[in-house]
Amino acid sequence: MKLALALTVIASLVTTAGSVAAAPDGYADVRGGSFRSVIAGDASGGVATVEDFSIRVTPVTRGEFFDFIRRHPQWQRGQVATTLADDGYLSGLSADGLSSEDARRPVTSVSWFAAEAFCESEHARLPTWNEWEYVAAADETRADARDDAQWRARILSWYARPANVSPPIVGGGANVYGVRDLHGVVWEWVDDFNALLVDADSRSGTDADKLKFCGAGTTNLKERENYAILMRVALLSSLRARDSTPSLGFRCARSRSKDSK
Repeated sequence: MKLALALTVIASLVTTAGSVAAAPDGYADVRGGSFRSVIAGDASGGVATVEDFSIRVTPVTRGEFFDFIRRHPQWQRGQVATTLADDGYLSGLSADGLSSEDARRPVTSVSWFAAEAFCESEHARLPTWNEWEYVAAADETRADARDDAQWRARILSWYARPANVSPPIVGGGANVYGVRDLHGVVWEWVDDFNALLVDADSRSGTDADKLKFCGAGTTNLKERENYAILMRVALLSSLRARDSTPSLGFRCARSRSKDSK
């Protein structure tokens, strides 16, 4: 009886912190709000508003994705339509002989179309850029840690990791929303990736694949000192929906109706 009461109290405290409740299916419920987006809108001055939503706690793993394509063989490498995935799709990855450790690494080399299909299979979708950026701005104790130079340096240090090594196993430390691995593991698709257009001077010569892709649009970007996030914008804005890279994975999100709050 006392143990049950203690567990109830702990669960209540975890849910209250950060206004987040972990769902049993691996999603975290996030309370929305307004924040400074790195993508400056002419009318909003860079302030974006995000509605309440739910997001996967970790990126989709190789094990989870291979389970998906076993149920949906049209998404297997060699079976998927060329209009939905390029030649790099699932390159170097196979379900055969997948160790328990490798099954827990994030899946990469997945096109936007394949990522969206996976999310639809669990009644979800890819997060919007604003949703991803909103959650990724948090650290372990703050909803927005981006003004902290030490936090920015810690995030940026990931980009020194060689692109040709396997990504880490998912399940790193949780931020204030209870979401893990937003930084330091893989780049991630977002639903509206093709709406992210960047200046030439915002692009770098080294992205997830040494920025072999080159963004072609133009818009103003804010928070230029937050270089790590701007690199993500540069990469995503350069991609086509059928593209894949060995450093690009994804996680899913769900809208939350007012009736479900």
